[in-house]
Amino acid sequence: MEVKPLSIDVLTQLPEHSLKDCRNQLIKARFDSVDTIIVLDDDPTGTQTVHDIPVLTEWSKEAIRKEFEQGTPLFYILTNSRSLDQQQAVDLATEIGQNIITAANSTHTRYWVISRSDSTLRGHYPAEVDALKQALHLEGGIHFIIPAFFEGGRYTLNDVHYVEQGHHLIPASETPYANDPVFGFKQANLKHWITEKTKGRVNPDRVASISLQELRQSTTEQLSQKIASVQPNGYCVINAASYTDLEVFNLALIQSGVIPVFRTAASQVAALACQEPKSLLTGPELIIENGAGGLIVVGSFVSTTTEQLNHLFRHAPHLQSLELSVTRLLDSEPEMYLEQLSKQLNETLSAGKSTVLYTSRELITDPNPDQNLRIGQRVSESLTEMVSNLSTTPRFLVTKGGITSSDVATKALGVKRAMVQGQVIKGVPVWRLSQESRFPGLHQIIFPGNVGDEASLTKVIKLLIK
Repeated sequence: MEVKPLSIDVLTQLPEHSLKDCRNQLIKARFDSVDTIIVLDDDPTGTQTVHDIPVLTEWSKEAIRKEFEQGTPLFYILTNSRSLDQQQAVDLATEIGQNIITAANSTHTRYWVISRSDSTLRGHYPAEVDALKQALHLEGGIHFIIPAFFEGGRYTLNDVHYVEQGHHLIPASETPYANDPVFGFKQANLKHWITEKTKGRVNPDRVASISLQELRQSTTEQLSQKIASVQPNGYCVINAASYTDLEVFNLALIQSGVIPVFRTAASQVAALACQEPKSLLTGPELIIENGAGGLIVVGSFVSTTTEQLNHLFRHAPHLQSLELSVTRLLDSEPEMYLEQLSKQLNETLSAGKSTVLYTSRELITDPNPDQNLRIGQRVSESLTEMVSNLSTTPRFLVTKGGITSSDVATKALGVKRAMVQGQVIKGVPVWRLSQESRFPGLHQIIFPGNVGDEASLTKVIKLLIK
């Protein structure tokens, strides 16, 4: 189904909201109905809209039960499932779902689970969501598809998902993200995207949607009736161009009594978190005064990251740079090469020089999607190994790309539970690492590969090295 770009001005021409203040109603309804919201995040960038929220990198019954017993209103579990093959992602979703059920039953906790994924529609959908639904015994539950992420310029209008680029809204299917070698797609109309991803099992005519007109002009009673009319085990696309749209939807959803099975981006999490906004974090809050040079680790291969990296090199020439060649990594014996790079990295950091460790920008792919995953895993493993071998605490840490950020946190630094401090710029979260990690108290700035404009990475680094 062909869709065309729109002018960004379309966002100013949308109908006004008839419900001027439903947020307080939502807060009451949410806490009257649900004790805890658990976000299963398929990479760590989904914390980009919340603050003062814990992130777990483990999902044992004991770890989940502890959060329930403490009354944690919202927490993340980092699954990093986007780095896995589909069967591994399904198995993981099943395991986590079963552990949630056990922990909730023992603590009498009422919960909702959100499967948080990419705002540009990449990920293991519907496989891991179906597995989670089955594991949680959500019989009759409806898939709500909500990829809106306003801080990153992602909007859904007339069932079409758009990515803001300059002064235009580009259909997601026309962006480089749609050409992902593992998770590529051809449809930006979400009804047709569901058909594409289910390989024709779900016809577009069977997918319901809630329009912006309905969200902005209907009563919550009318909306809840429409939500309740969706067929059990059905699918529903939620259009959204603002947080008020999501707040209205969530209030109506709670009133409808429908069992939700969420596949969303980060804005839906923030809407349900019902948090007051927090100011952006500043550079001095994020550095360790007695640390060595700062470290920027760049693993993402999306075009946005490459543009940002090139901008950083042009505008911060004082930074040291160290390229990790993917071609050499895929040779039969890369161990000596990695050892040499690790030595160079430690020398520059120990000398107090901030350093960019980045993967070569040529994207090496294979016709087999599973092989593409393995190439990505090999690259991430190598970056992780180099961070594991650091001999000194960096002054600051920026990790670019979801899989890279996850592997650095969990495998290189041993993070089990971190706290989301907030954001350094819109859409870029910051974690404070806990005592069990290799560098307690270090702030990890988790920079998504697909967020920001050309200068965004440079802006963050300049905050840190003034």
